[in-house]
Amino acid sequence: MERDAAIALVRDLLTSATRHDTARLLELYADDAVVISPLFGEVRGSTAIAETWRSLFTGLADFKADVGHVLVDGDRIAVLAEVAATDAIGWFGLSPTFGPIRYKLVLLFTVKDGRVIRDERLYDSVGIIERLEKVRLDKELRTAAAVQRMLLSRTHHRTPFSESVGDSVACRAIGGDFFEILESANGDIGLALGDVAGKGPAAALLASMLQGMLATEVRSADGPAAILTRMNRGLAARNIESRFATIVYAVLSPGGRLVYSNAGHNAPALITRTGVHRLTTGGPILGAFPEIAFEEATVQLHASDTLVMFTDGVTEARNVSSDEFGEARLLASISTDCGAAPRDLLRRIFDDVRAFCRDTEQADDITVTVTRFAGAS
Repeated sequence: MERDAAIALVRDLLTSATRHDTARLLELYADDAVVISPLFGEVRGSTAIAETWRSLFTGLADFKADVGHVLVDGDRIAVLAEVAATDAIGWFGLSPTFGPIRYKLVLLFTVKDGRVIRDERLYDSVGIIERLEKVRLDKELRTAAAVQRMLLSRTHHRTPFSESVGDSVACRAIGGDFFEILESANGDIGLALGDVAGKGPAAALLASMLQGMLATEVRSADGPAAILTRMNRGLAARNIESRFATIVYAVLSPGGRLVYSNAGHNAPALITRTGVHRLTTGGPILGAFPEIAFEEATVQLHASDTLVMFTDGVTEARNVSSDEFGEARLLASISTDCGAAPRDLLRRIFDDVRAFCRDTEQADDITVTVTRFAGAS
């Protein structure tokens, strides 16, 4: 077969496949043609072959094939092509992902009298499975990220004596940072912010577990130190290798009494009329020393005093020159107009970090909460 005619035949076949033109495909195969495919096995006869194409079009509704190289040797034609589609077919026993997929394949045609008498398809099977698994994982991570957002505490909470806001941006689909704004039965407000060592799904699962532990512990009405002491023992008892967490937990009463304990976390900044104070009292990171007892401290707040909690993803955020945002910039950000509404103050912190980093990819999650004491109720 002449090279130009062979190439025209191949392009006609793949163009017809892209158009889902089963009638034209039927004309391009000899009546007794054979197709050998990892997906359909061995299929004989043009009518049966047409059915395999219909099945393919049903499972890959937006099927599109792009021809790469075409090699012609007499009546044999080899084609390197790439297919793009949305997977709704389910490959090699796998469930459909309903996500986009691209894969390469080699088509070996034998032609006679201008029609295909043998069509043998060689898929990059390993590559297809890897791509399908990536699509599946991406979909699962998106679902996990949505669930994690729902598990995060309410991002805005107001009482007669306080207003709290918070936000978290994961450096991956899901992250190991978390925060909680909890209202107790006696009217106190519990404020927690934590950071699990590591990244990705494992850190996110441990963060969710700690959120559950905290939600259970706060029902006891014990102070922050006692609660963190029990959480530490519980985490250490699970023997989760190389998985630790930092957390700061504070309780604010309607009268402005703030009791807190800090388990190895970045010291929160308390902005008052007398300046910025750091909350450091507590103990080491959770999960490292099972028998440690945490300490707590009490601070009396006055109207307009503001508590800013943050993870090290804020201060360690880097720009293109690998410079860190640092605590000095953070303190400057929250001190510029410390009288701004908590939501505006929170937004300014994130805006300043983004402006500093620009488009630099970050290696850690960024989480901040801002709580303003309005005055004794």
